Amino acid sequence: MKNLLVILFSFILVFPAFSQSEDAAVKAVIESLFDGMRAKNADQIASVFSENAIMQTIETTGETGTVKAGSVADFVKGIGSLPAETNLDERITDYQINIDGPMATAWTPYEFYFNDKFSHCGVNSFQLVKMASGWKIVYIIDTRRKDGCS
Repeated sequence: MKNLLVILFSFILVFPAFSQSEDAAVKAVIESLFDGMRAKNADQIASVFSENAIMQTIETTGETGTVKAGSVADFVKGIGSLPAETNLDERITDYQINIDGPMATAWTPYEFYFNDKFSHCGVNSFQLVKMASGWKIVYIIDTRRKDGCS
């Protein structure tokens, strides 16, 4: 019985540490994406996505939306080819990360600034998978709006 309590207590101490380190790893991937955008570093941006990743945005009209698909390759190329003086800054205001084994979701409200001027806000919803090379974004969809931003 005493050994069982020691094992159980050890598991309780180790499991949260594992979870926190995985949360931090997922967050680091997302931060790397936005750091790469700020630096206009196409290689850094591309490195966080899995092969065949899906990128979508929701365009809203009133209270309804339509889904618009984008290409990760076009996104990476577009950001990487921006003039040096262009300043993109997507500021994540919160992270809600959930992990189950090799799958993670992240809900990240954001504010976006273009050349230091507020452009829009919204939420990113990321799906990530832990692959042999680490956590990779396999799917991202976002909302965008100019009103109702904090």
